[in-house]
Amino acid sequence: MINSDWYTITDVDALDTPALVIYPDRVRQNIDRLLAYVDDVSRLRPHVKTHKSPDASRLLLDAGIRKFKCATIAEAEMLAEAGASDVLLAYQPVGAKQQRLIDLIRAYPNTRFACLIDNLDTAKQLSERATAAGLTVPVYIDLNVGMNRTGILPDDQAALLYEQLATLPGIRPVGLHAYDGHLRDTDMSVRTARCDAAFAPVAQLREQLRTRGFDPIIVAGGSPTFPIHAQRPDVECSPGTFIYWDEGYGTILPEQPFEPAALVVGRVISLPTPTTLCIDIGHKSVAAEGELTQRLTFLNAPNLRATGQSEEHLTVDAGDNHPYRVGDVLYALPHHICPTVALFDRARTIEQGHLFGTWKTTARDRVLTV
Repeated sequence: MINSDWYTITDVDALDTPALVIYPDRVRQNIDRLLAYVDDVSRLRPHVKTHKSPDASRLLLDAGIRKFKCATIAEAEMLAEAGASDVLLAYQPVGAKQQRLIDLIRAYPNTRFACLIDNLDTAKQLSERATAAGLTVPVYIDLNVGMNRTGILPDDQAALLYEQLATLPGIRPVGLHAYDGHLRDTDMSVRTARCDAAFAPVAQLREQLRTRGFDPIIVAGGSPTFPIHAQRPDVECSPGTFIYWDEGYGTILPEQPFEPAALVVGRVISLPTPTTLCIDIGHKSVAAEGELTQRLTFLNAPNLRATGQSEEHLTVDAGDNHPYRVGDVLYALPHHICPTVALFDRARTIEQGHLFGTWKTTARDRVLTV
């Protein structure tokens, strides 16, 4: 039933399921393909939300990448522990998170941490905390370029905010952050046109700030628009999913050369009807945000169709006279790998078809030490 292919684990009998498995050779290959997009590695600032792993981070560091982006204090701390020298918390810290950021900066003096800001009140609060701690925190203005999730429009008000931030003690404006995650057109020409249109006011804002004596860095894009922003010589790019890849982006971004490097392995645990299999991959083992039939694809059984899912169970229609038996192993490619990884505290690594080691998903925890 199982084809001998890149994903097959020869000693899978020793693997309890459901399990997240990582193929480090493919991770390295994806990193190499990432590097091929840019002429200067310093223009890469990959997001670590996909892997949340110090082991994956070290592979990126080994490739010469020094700048990173993250979404949580725990991810930022994980990066500092791994040896990253430049970390952008792509989130506006409010409330107690501001003090955690201050504590993080104190705890890891060899790492330069920055964060996002999109309003003066929050900036003043951070300014007070940083000043009291004797620190200066670099900040990027978070721009809303059409996703309508966070940030402010890249217009005169953004320029004014940048100038206001420059007058506050304890913080220092260093750049602009423009995430365009809403641009996911499969047609590359359409995606490029929309991306260029969304980026144009950001470029204009930078020029406006330059006339006022500033020289802001621009951090732009995610995975869908990475190939487009990679062509802009003065923009830092921050894709994230490239490192493990998934079915979702593999389908809508056919021009990108990345390959799946992480799977969820499961087993058939019951045959409740002549045409139904029950598999041990429930909500707690694969991201359940999408439509039921589009949460995963079984590489060695692509014709199975999901019919139901609960916390620890997935039922699928296998059709009449199917060959499956209780105990059969299935290799699932998630539709969305990022939240899937966060469901596992560790992953088994596969080298040359064998179980090899373990990578901890360290930053799935909300708090490490800070």
